[in-house]
Amino acid sequence: MSATPMHDPAAEILALNQQLLDAIAGGDWNAYRRLVADDITCFEPEANGQLVEGLPFHEFYFKLGEGGPRQPKHLTTTMASPKVRLLSEGAALIAYVRLVQKLDAEGRPITVSSEETRIWQKLDGQWRHVHFHRG
Repeated sequence: MSATPMHDPAAEILALNQQLLDAIAGGDWNAYRRLVADDITCFEPEANGQLVEGLPFHEFYFKLGEGGPRQPKHLTTTMASPKVRLLSEGAALIAYVRLVQKLDAEGRPITVSSEETRIWQKLDGQWRHVHFHRG
């Protein structure tokens, strides 16, 4: 009889957060929707200092693409020094620096960064992304 690996909520949050970042990078609205709560809130540069609630604000940016998921060309997203803090059995916080490696308009490699804090909550037995602050 083999031992069952112990459930590791921090590793689960790390994996889900990477899926979220990959969905954003790939313009995959359906994957994003599966991970995000309908009433998500956020502070991010695009919101000009305002607290944004709900999905329509975010959907606008996904719709700027070709209409469906895309494979990002020469783009890599990395969570640098991620820290997961379990706030309870049903709530977790993850903080990290997001590094995005891509090509600029002239085809030269560049790296851009942003500081991110994201809150995940277990809703109906599933982890959902419920709030973030990106600067």
